[in-house]
Amino acid sequence: MLRRRPTRQPRRLRAQSINRLIPNMVTLLALCSGLTAIRFALEGRWQATVVAIFLAAIFDGLDGRLARLMNATSKFGAELDSLSDFVCFGVVPPVVLFLWGLNDGGRVGWAVALFFTVCMALRLARFNTALEDSARPPWTYNFFTGVPAPAGAALALMPLIGYFEFQADVLKRPLLIGVWLLIVGGLMVSRIPTFSFKKVRIPNWLVLPFMLVAGGIAAGLATEPWLTLLAVQTLYLVSIPLSIRAARRLQRALDRSQPLPPEAKPD
Repeated sequence: MLRRRPTRQPRRLRAQSINRLIPNMVTLLALCSGLTAIRFALEGRWQATVVAIFLAAIFDGLDGRLARLMNATSKFGAELDSLSDFVCFGVVPPVVLFLWGLNDGGRVGWAVALFFTVCMALRLARFNTALEDSARPPWTYNFFTGVPAPAGAALALMPLIGYFEFQADVLKRPLLIGVWLLIVGGLMVSRIPTFSFKKVRIPNWLVLPFMLVAGGIAAGLATEPWLTLLAVQTLYLVSIPLSIRAARRLQRALDRSQPLPPEAKPD
């Protein structure tokens, strides 16, 4: 008598906790905020455009931290975050600037906008591949290579933000906008080390002054938002030479601490 084989139970799909989905939902909020900036630009609502892009940058800064706090990091989330960064910071800012004033430059203006987008794509691709490089010196984890994506987008918008504050028509000239986009794009793909502020440690004696500065920036954003943003962006530009100096100092210290190879030792 033949025995009847037991039928296989269908495999149940593993359910996902809502906590593991929250970081990806924040990433999608960043993507939607960035794309909404284009809609505002098409309607000529330039101040709302800048606010939407900066909201995308805030959401972009939150999603990774939420993923680590909730132990919800995943390959899917990393890929989604990278695609969102490219759209929000590589596509939206040059399109906004082209609609605002760069379009008067015609084909050359559009070529400059494309140059910025290409630089952002290369910068993000290099960043993603560097994450898998385990041979980097330890000190390099405190620095980015080139200007990171959100900072590059914020710097690209400086002519538009400056126009809000000073109403100077010179800031709307295609030549100035184009040259500035070329400079910022070059900074993004450069090998210049820039500070990774999320890994900077604040000494105990500087905690209170740091909180006072943060409170002053918050007060400035509430009363004089455009002037405050320009000041913060200028301070970031000033920090780039300081980051180069700090990186070189750490590199020299590392070189002095490494033993000489056998062929380089004196007899």
